[in-house]
Amino acid sequence: MTAQVVLVHGIRTSATMWRSQLAWLAGQGIPAHAVDLPGHGTRMGEDFTLHEALHTLDSAVRAAADRGPVLLVGHSMGGLLSLAYTGGADVPPVAGLVAASCTALPRGAALGAYRLLAGAVNSLPGRGRWLTDRMLAATIPPETRDDFGAGGYALDVQDAALRSLAVLDLPTAIRRIQVPLLFVNGQFDQLRAHEALFQRLVPHAELFVVPRTSHLVTAMRPDVFNAVLRLALAKLGTW
Repeated sequence: MTAQVVLVHGIRTSATMWRSQLAWLAGQGIPAHAVDLPGHGTRMGEDFTLHEALHTLDSAVRAAADRGPVLLVGHSMGGLLSLAYTGGADVPPVAGLVAASCTALPRGAALGAYRLLAGAVNSLPGRGRWLTDRMLAATIPPETRDDFGAGGYALDVQDAALRSLAVLDLPTAIRRIQVPLLFVNGQFDQLRAHEALFQRLVPHAELFVVPRTSHLVTAMRPDVFNAVLRLALAKLGTW
């Protein structure tokens, strides 16, 4: 059976952040689907709830699993949700997981500081869009630069989404994961804070640190990230 790939975006962005990966997977003949989480992308205007976010993953994974083994791929918030989902008490039909830019527990002072920063940026003129555009122009190559904002920015649900992540029991979930697991971090990613802890919790996992990249590793070095996807698919025995 042909492997199926389900991709889960990070906070504020949408399914469009995966355009480079979707194009590469299509070129390899591998079916893939990038979801929009509640309040994001095509679902802008909906409220973000943890229940609905996990239901979105579950619906996409189960639909894909009818056609073949599922590789779940999540970035940032999407990576945290994917870890929680894959390591749930009721084992889902996930055959492998790539968790990118998400090796930090979303709680305590770090989460509080991130929420304050996000709120401060959101209060700027134009809700800080000019600052976001300037940061992307400085760090992302032209061919992927527009992918993060193409589906719009989910600023109205950002704080609710961040707040909801604090209730996830990630250490318990990560310990339960038995399928192939690949962590991917940019060298300068701020969410590497608990990288060593995540590795201890799941010793069979592999860690890839991509040089000269920060949090937006999928867009900064898409060829490298796609090579990790190739390896993950090979681990499923479907390449």
